[in-house]
Amino acid sequence: MSSGIVFHAVAALAYAVLGASMWRRLQRAGSVEQTGKIARLCLLGALIVHGYALRESMLGTDHIFIGWALALSAALWLGLIMYWLESLFIRIDGVQLLLLPAATLAALLAALFPQGVIVPHAGNPWLRIHLIIALAAYGLITIAALHAMLMALLDRHLHRPLDAPASRSIVGRVLDAQPPLLVQEQLLFRIIFIGFLVLSAAVATGSVASILLTGRILPFDHKTIFTLLSWLTFGGLLVGRQARGWRGRVALRWTVAGFCFLILAYTGSRFVLEMILHRS
Repeated sequence: MSSGIVFHAVAALAYAVLGASMWRRLQRAGSVEQTGKIARLCLLGALIVHGYALRESMLGTDHIFIGWALALSAALWLGLIMYWLESLFIRIDGVQLLLLPAATLAALLAALFPQGVIVPHAGNPWLRIHLIIALAAYGLITIAALHAMLMALLDRHLHRPLDAPASRSIVGRVLDAQPPLLVQEQLLFRIIFIGFLVLSAAVATGSVASILLTGRILPFDHKTIFTLLSWLTFGGLLVGRQARGWRGRVALRWTVAGFCFLILAYTGSRFVLEMILHRS
């Protein structure tokens, strides 16, 4: 058993314990109190373990190992890092109620399904840099899409008649514990902006690596096409936000569309090859 599998299992257990404590607090008190320093340090410890698991699973001395479960694990890890940094400045404790169970599942899947492929030519420094940046961009945009879906649920929840606190469902209590929509929207566009910058760097480094390895600026394949469509979608969203004040449902649709393009560029094809066709 590899150390990456072991540390992913430990990270899943740590996330599960932290998530269970928050959900227990929600069921007892009906709300989520502000996260204290001890809980924040515990989350940081879990993030360090998770990061080490990703390093052991994906990064070798002269190769990079990538699989759909590892990519999902890296995405949730980046999302939790974004949350942890944001929580130092604004109160967004309710987001943990959803992120921690999702991170638990992602880390557990990475431990149970460690299959993947060794990327050829990963010894090339430009290709290695490109793959790491591209994976970071994928993770950030995945979190942006999940955050957009959460905002859509919260918006619908706010337009429903209020029930008595005692009669609210657990889903209603979770949504009640979320930060205000304006705070959520600021966080969403911050994630999108950072994700767009990282995706731009991925396209740039990918061009350099392609020139060095094949002599072409970019390979004309489905991954390149869908990645560029995703880049254009998020670029258009940021321009529309700045020039025309796009927000709300318009921003959510553009975010989900950009995510769909990016997931078609990588995860969909890899999942089909590895899990259905059993090919690499």
